[in-house]
Amino acid sequence: MNFQSLTIAAALMLAGACTAAETPAKPIRILLVGDSTMANSSGYGDAFCARVNRANTCLNLAKGGRSSGSFRAEGRWDEVEGLLRGATAYRSTYVLIQFGHNDQPGKPGRSTDLKTEFPANMTRYVQEVKALGGIPVLVTPLTRRSFTNKVLENNLLPWADTIRATAAAQHVALLDLNAESYAAVQAMGEDEADTLAVAPRPDKIAEAALAAGKVEVAGAAKSAFDRTHVGAKGAAYFSRMVMEEMKRALPETAGQFKPESEQL
Repeated sequence: MNFQSLTIAAALMLAGACTAAETPAKPIRILLVGDSTMANSSGYGDAFCARVNRANTCLNLAKGGRSSGSFRAEGRWDEVEGLLRGATAYRSTYVLIQFGHNDQPGKPGRSTDLKTEFPANMTRYVQEVKALGGIPVLVTPLTRRSFTNKVLENNLLPWADTIRATAAAQHVALLDLNAESYAAVQAMGEDEADTLAVAPRPDKIAEAALAAGKVEVAGAAKSAFDRTHVGAKGAAYFSRMVMEEMKRALPETAGQFKPESEQL
């Protein structure tokens, strides 16, 4: 090859490199699928999306009161599948799936059988995400925050165990939110855990009313306080937990979150 040919080849290579550098890499996309503990206003999902570099590529599709069965029965999973079919603008799409709270017994139209329906539902979600080119990520259910004699209850453990087994059987990533949130809430104790709720604990409301000189405390509006859902503080706390778990389970996503200085 003569000098002129080498020069032309080098110029073409340089032009190609510049073009590649000028073309931004496709972003990843994250879809959140679950119940009220992930949904907006009552869960950590929106706070999690706010931690993503390009927050508009993180969609919180979780809905309160839904189980692994009713989410599909209502047609909500159809939206997820539609988004996966239209995923060409993204480098990869991660689908975080968290159910369990409403799959428990005593919830008509929502409950699923723990031994048969629940594992089958979770397996089907995983397989369908894979079939459409997405990356399924199973999430064990966020702990409730009810204590008995200073010991945190964990009545969601059987559902968490089923999700762990499903993740292992299907060879997909697992974010063990149940285990980590349980350990964290047990360590902080009931009083601190109650500050993670949507509203202040009712006795605190009563104290505030008395301090303000209001005598008709019993006539106050019903509090939104409970030990399942989370307010802004709880959402920030648990969304960070999910983010860190995702970074560990899927190291390739670590760079997709905002720097610590820009976090909540």
